[in-house]
This record gives sequence, structure tokens and C-alpha cells, in this order.
Amino acid sequence: MRELTVVPVPGPGAEDVLIGHDGTAYTGTADGSILAVSSDGDTIRRIGNTGGRPLGLEWLPEGRILVCDAHRGLLTMRLDTGAVEVLADSVDGRRMRFCNNAAITADGTIWFSDSSAKWGIEEWKSDLIEDTRTGRLLRLGVGESEPEVVLEGLCFANGVAAGADSSFVVVAETGTRVLRRVWLRGPHEGERDLFASDLPAHPDNIARGSDGLIWVTYASPTDPALTFLQTKAKPWVKLAVLRAPEHLKPKPKRTVRVAAYDDEGQVVHDIECDATKWHMATGVREHEGKVWLGSLVEPALAWFQR
Repeated sequence: MRELTVVPVPGPGAEDVLIGHDGTAYTGTADGSILAVSSDGDTIRRIGNTGGRPLGLEWLPEGRILVCDAHRGLLTMRLDTGAVEVLADSVDGRRMRFCNNAAITADGTIWFSDSSAKWGIEEWKSDLIEDTRTGRLLRLGVGESEPEVVLEGLCFANGVAAGADSSFVVVAETGTRVLRRVWLRGPHEGERDLFASDLPAHPDNIARGSDGLIWVTYASPTDPALTFLQTKAKPWVKLAVLRAPEHLKPKPKRTVRVAAYDDEGQVVHDIECDATKWHMATGVREHEGKVWLGSLVEPALAWFQR
């Protein structure tokens, strides 16, 4: 069991984390802020505000970061001024409900997830309980303004990562506990398959580390109540649970667990950390042996040494 170093930030729900070359950690919080945290955690500055709810973060050229904003769609933000630009906020003329996470391949193409076409981030549990399977993996090419649907019918589409050589992209399907792969080139070009299945817990964000591995957060272990609702419950039972008070709905267990996979889909690391002071890892970045974590519920980042 690894010990965590907790780094408080001035805002709730530091959901994802992105690491700069100098070790600076960037995160977005529920109040819309994008924050820069020094590698030692001693200095925090606000880069800007998206005006929505930032989730997944990725690097773009020219001093910009890509922001998946659950409310506003796919955005860019300049690190020097905090200026925000909307790249895409709708698909086929319909506004996205839950833009979540992204990866960028070598040619500059953005691959990103829209978790649900019915429920927004404030009701993320409802999508899993109802099992809407309206999540999607989307593609936005360089210079394009209209995203293309690549995969649909996903049970809460979540984290996205690219292969080391950009020959494939992987998307986490939280509800079914699988990582799905889309081949972009090579002998399997155009094919879709499972990168990893029957995961031991529900995956959230995923990201390629500096070690070349795809790191996966496990937001919560499997929950028998959620499994029953998804697979056996009648519609009226699901409706009753959806209408129930929040404390009666299934909720994530208090854990911290991450894993790392090679490009063959084999587990290289499976690490559990002490969840006493910080829990529910939803974002992960490995950078030169230091593994940073973000959380949908915590007003703090955390890290451990691999």
C-alpha cells in the first residue's frame, strides 16, 4: 500500500492532471478554474477560467492546453493569458452533454469522449444506473470544426489514450469495465477490438505516461448494487433508484487504485494507495517516476513515487 502526498488546491474536484516538462501540474476544478501547481506543491496560480466544468486536459502547440469541459465542450486555453476558444460544442447539430477526456495523436487529431447524451456531469451516477449506453468516442481533425463519431453506444465513455506510435486509440468504458481500441493504421487499420476487458474496477481517465505505459485510474471497485441495476433490474426499479435521495444511490467506495498497461494490453503495474486522506482517483499522469492523481471529489491533487 503506497503512501500519498496530498497537495490541496483552491477549488473542489481537481478531476484530471497534466504535467509540464518542468514538473508543473495543471488541473481544472468545479468552479471552472485551470490551476498550475509547482512540482513541490508550494506555489499555485490560476491560469484562467473556462466558464464551465473542466475535466480532461492535454497539451497543444503554441502555449495552449486542450480542455474537455463537461458544460462547454472541447476548448483551448492559452497558458499566458487564460484566453479560451471553443473548438467544438456540438455533434450533428446537437450540443454535447458531457465532454470528458481526450488524447492527441501525432498528426494533431483530437480523439475525445462524450460520456452521455442524456445526463450531464452533475448526474453522472444516473447514466450508470440507467445504463443509457449513449457514450461516444469522437474525432476532430486539424482545422476541422465538426467532430466525427467513431464509436457510439458506450456505457459511459471516459478516458482516452493513444498508442505510443499513434497506430491506435483506446477509450475507457466505465460501466462495462473495459478498454476499447480503435486501430488507426497498420495491418489492423479500421478494426475495433478490446484492449483490456473484465477490469477489476471501474476505469475513469487514462493517459500515457513518460514511461511509455498507458496509466488507468480505477475510480471505484465493482459494486454489486450497480451491477444488479445494470443487468437485472426492471425499468421501474431503475426509475425508483434514480428518484431516490442521493445517500441511497450506489456510490464509489473509498479507495485509490491505478494500473499501467503496455501497448499489448498487458498489466505492468497495479498499485493501491492509502485512501485515508484522499480518495477516488479519476485522473492520472506518470512523469519521470512520479505518479500524479486527480479526483472528481477532492479539493486536492495527490502523488506517489512509482
